[in-house]
Amino acid sequence: MPIQLNNLLKFSPLRIVKRIAILTTLLAVSACGQKEQIAQKAPPPAVSTYVVSMDKVGDYREFVARTVASKEVELTARVEGELVERLFKEGAIVEKDQILLKIDPTTYITALESAKADLTSKVAGAQGAARDLKRGKEVAGQGYISQSDLDKLITNDSQAKAAVNVAKAALEQAELNLSYTTISAPFAGHIGKVNFSVGNIVSPASGSIATLTSTNPMYVSFGVEESEFISYLQGKKANKGDVKDELDLSLRLPNNTTYAEKGEIIFADTKIEQGMGTVELRAIFQNPDDIILPGLFVTLVAESKDKKEMALIPQASVQENQQGKFVLVVDEQNKVAQRIVTLGRRINAMWLVESGLKENERVIIEGLQKVRNGIEVGPVDKRVDPITGVISDYLTQ
Repeated sequence: MPIQLNNLLKFSPLRIVKRIAILTTLLAVSACGQKEQIAQKAPPPAVSTYVVSMDKVGDYREFVARTVASKEVELTARVEGELVERLFKEGAIVEKDQILLKIDPTTYITALESAKADLTSKVAGAQGAARDLKRGKEVAGQGYISQSDLDKLITNDSQAKAAVNVAKAALEQAELNLSYTTISAPFAGHIGKVNFSVGNIVSPASGSIATLTSTNPMYVSFGVEESEFISYLQGKKANKGDVKDELDLSLRLPNNTTYAEKGEIIFADTKIEQGMGTVELRAIFQNPDDIILPGLFVTLVAESKDKKEMALIPQASVQENQQGKFVLVVDEQNKVAQRIVTLGRRINAMWLVESGLKENERVIIEGLQKVRNGIEVGPVDKRVDPITGVISDYLTQ
């Protein structure tokens, strides 16, 4: 009700002050009531949630490993001579028996011709000695030559035959030396850099001219603790010598990506490494696209094929405080609750949950900064790409 100014003047100053204080209080109470009504009408904060799913996961171990070429050879000169031709590009892929290098063959062609001529001479000498021995035997019975002369003829025949064999061996060596002037690839693979240029004199003492490696398949060498190796042997015995059907082997490359091909164990050393307590094992991986190079440090992941159901959640949902790692869960009343979780390994963009969560529970993945324990929220379920971690709406899939 409005207060008339004339009526107000009828009151004493003290009563006027009291009336003004009462009006101020009423206005303040009215404003607070309006704010409470506005606050009550405000919607709860919206958050993105992920519905916890279960996946089959096996026992898991990681090993620091190193890649090793399945074949490697140092190409060296087996005869001395001038390097006259190189028939490949450094770093190229070469085929088996492809000619790679040529050494000047002139000296060895000459040696071969000489060996051929010497063999011809030795054969002719052996034939003459054989004829002389034949005639000597014919007349020896008639007393025309002595036994001593006959023995000489027999000796000459034997020596001539031996000389033929020596000449044949020399010819074979000359042919072999000539063949060594051409260096070919013993297998298909990658050829490395060349250590000698055309025009250099090379010999067996020169060392490696180039290195040829085969990268498909590729070996991966890693060490296993002796206790785990005993378990490996026991598993091998239980599976009648074959454990590859019990393990999934994969590689994580230096750029933190997972290699597409699966591997299998092909070799275990026969002794424990002294001072280390480890045994070297070797796995083999196909490498058709030459993604893996020899000498890389990689992570070998071994996972059993005997798997059990475990929860997986996005890494974006995990937070950490003094109590450990936790997630914010939205219950059936859309209230937020903090949940301490025990996490296992990371699988791409997901984190394995060993305890603390159940299937179909909802964890907050976006809007974490807007909420706290116990408040009501407006959850919106989202999808998460398990490989990349990208969050998207269900309707956009």
